Amino acid sequence: MVPPPRVPPDVAQRAVQWWLDLSNGGFTPAQREALAAWRAAHADHERAWRHIEAVSQGFQALGARGNATAARAALVRAEARPANQRRAAVKALAVLLFAGGATWTLRDRAAWPGWTADLHTATGEQRAVTLADGTTLTLNTDSAVDIRYTDTERRLVLRRGEIMVATGHRDGNAPRPFVVATAQGTAVPLGTRFSVRETGGATRLGVFEGAVRITPREAPGQAHTLHAGQSAQFDASAILAVAPLPEAAAAWTRGMLVASNERLADFIAELGRYRPGVLRCDPRVAALRLSGTYRLADTDLVLDTLTRALPLRVEFVTRYWVTVRPAPG
Repeated sequence: MVPPPRVPPDVAQRAVQWWLDLSNGGFTPAQREALAAWRAAHADHERAWRHIEAVSQGFQALGARGNATAARAALVRAEARPANQRRAAVKALAVLLFAGGATWTLRDRAAWPGWTADLHTATGEQRAVTLADGTTLTLNTDSAVDIRYTDTERRLVLRRGEIMVATGHRDGNAPRPFVVATAQGTAVPLGTRFSVRETGGATRLGVFEGAVRITPREAPGQAHTLHAGQSAQFDASAILAVAPLPEAAAAWTRGMLVASNERLADFIAELGRYRPGVLRCDPRVAALRLSGTYRLADTDLVLDTLTRALPLRVEFVTRYWVTVRPAPG
């Protein structure tokens, strides 16, 4: 774990930008001199850069598990984006490295897998694509998928986040099996529409049409077929639960977040998936309950709506560090 120093956001972002420049492999002597001058200009600059160096050393530990290359590739791809997207990427990295505090470590899978995937979405973004076989794939916020179609199989690898899949049927005279793989196992649909979410070391799957056969990676003998209206959660070694599919399970595909007598802490955690930075819930209000339908396109408006319905206030330290607290009095 790398404890971050307390530095202004602009200093953190500049340190990240220096890091991106260095990772790109084109650091000139003049740039090195400029970096040295920047570090010497203020104690905050030096603290920020020392933190960046500590993070860089952590990549060596990641390399033993094959993740360092992906991390570096993410940095290079961020630098190659258009200017507005690059600025957003720099801000996101600064939040992860400097604002995340004890909630983020280099061994977390958090930021890196998405930027090197075949298809990916940013925080708050949703994207729908139609694949060559007619399959419709919708990615939810902060999600990443690899497409691995071969002569014998159609495979999607969910690297992070959540997807909705409606399998296509334009696959010639000899249809290839369709498989969705996660770190925990596989799902084989039987002409269907279903969602898959990878979260917290487990996979959640919901079937809206047809049927899906799920298989934990380390327990093939526990394979189980889910039918329309069912959902399940499984990890690599077992199927943990099978339950009815929640009524609002597909609400995100319509840009909505639905709560039904839900704990505020759980709602805030879910809402946080759709906005950059850190969104926290004060433990003093965590147990409050709420119901409603909220548009994901404007999460600030959702937070404002909560203050009108519940005794809450929203504290913005920055746009990227927000806490929901009890209302005064």
